[in-house]
Amino acid sequence: MNTGYLKAGRRKNAVARVRMSEGTGKIVINDKTVEEYFKGLQRNTKIALKPIEVWSGSKKYDIYVNVNGGGVSGQAGAVSHALARAILTIDESMKDTLRKEGLLTRDPRMVERKKPGRPKARKRFQFSKR
Repeated sequence: MNTGYLKAGRRKNAVARVRMSEGTGKIVINDKTVEEYFKGLQRNTKIALKPIEVWSGSKKYDIYVNVNGGGVSGQAGAVSHALARAILTIDESMKDTLRKEGLLTRDPRMVERKKPGRPKARKRFQFSKR
């Protein structure tokens, strides 16, 4: 029996681990369905499942995702990145398509650190002349 294809994806502080194995096409994220996990947020669901939309062989595999860290949108991006990388291990011919869609590139943007003497990273306290 094939144990599956394992890949990790990251976005902001979120890390997603995807395991794909031959099956019927069901998708489970942290023991919940996609709609249940993203609580009906269409935007995040669409971001997370974008690689499956692009790929034609998605109905032949069951997808199990374990995601933690970060917030909901970061987790959606991490799931998308991990799925794209897992699809690539199964179907090497999808590389150009996934690359063109921007799904294989890890988004490097992170939250900027808070600076000392300021309320946030770039925000300053209100200036008072007198």
